[in-house]
Amino acid sequence: MNGSTLNQSELAAASTKTVVAKPNAKSSSRPKPLPRKLEASKKDGSKQAKVLAMLRQPKGTTLAAVGKATGWQPHSVRGFFAGIVNKKLRLPLISEQINGIRTYRIGSRRTSNTAKTSARRSAR
Repeated sequence: MNGSTLNQSELAAASTKTVVAKPNAKSSSRPKPLPRKLEASKKDGSKQAKVLAMLRQPKGTTLAAVGKATGWQPHSVRGFFAGIVNKKLRLPLISEQINGIRTYRIGSRRTSNTAKTSARRSAR
């Protein structure tokens, strides 16, 4: 006999094997993963954490400085500011131009609203 055919005892053993069901992938015994917002903020060495630390400085930071620290291009930095800082994390991002250099920083809620209101008033 060649190796491709089974004898009677092998055939009987193969047909009586029990199949153990795999546990359901959505089992409740697994811990639920953290939401992305919390997960990213826990990574101290992440690019997001670096950028947020730069923005929390009293003097703020520039697009060029964030780009150099992360390797991002300017349009990616602006997208991070709009999508993550403003929309997802809901942090008040303040943009100021001092001596021709645009700086960004995270301010208090009151400071952010005051800056927006004064900008609207001056535009009228």
